[in-house]
Amino acid sequence: MILPIYGFGHPVLKKVSVDIDANYPNIKELIDNMFATMNSSNGVGLAAPQLGLSIRLFIIDTTPFKEDDPSLDGFKKVFINARIIEESGKDWAFNEGCLSVPSIREDVLRKPNIVISYLDENFVEHTENFDGIKARVIQHEYDHIEGKLFVERLSPLKRTLIKGRLNDISKGRTDVNYKMKFVK
Repeated sequence: MILPIYGFGHPVLKKVSVDIDANYPNIKELIDNMFATMNSSNGVGLAAPQLGLSIRLFIIDTTPFKEDDPSLDGFKKVFINARIIEESGKDWAFNEGCLSVPSIREDVLRKPNIVISYLDENFVEHTENFDGIKARVIQHEYDHIEGKLFVERLSPLKRTLIKGRLNDISKGRTDVNYKMKFVK
């Protein structure tokens, strides 16, 4: 089932999410719905807070970047109760966008390497290293479960320049081809 994505300005996007366990109701169905929602809106990641749920769950699928890097083809993962343990390397800029902040794309600085611990969809624990685009997408989605949006990583000047557009999004004045939910 395709679910509505919560837009910029909704309070759920600012909450730090809570851990869940294998008894979380309908977790498999939720994960399936998240992939369906992400794919229908042409995203590469989606976090539970973007669906109104303050739980530490996000998914990624880097396949859309496969032309730039063939190793990204079919790289799909589920992250539950994730914790970034380490970020390293020299900050690098990459143009990011967000399904909750449609029509705004900006260069964001992030570290190129991460170590992250998480549970997969079967609640099996992993600690893994990721780099490049994989690390970037994971960091972006991880920010969501920490109550942060990519626009908060922009310089004060950039944030000032896009303030009007962010206000429009928060009021539902945006044109997207997927279902969204706004604060009105």
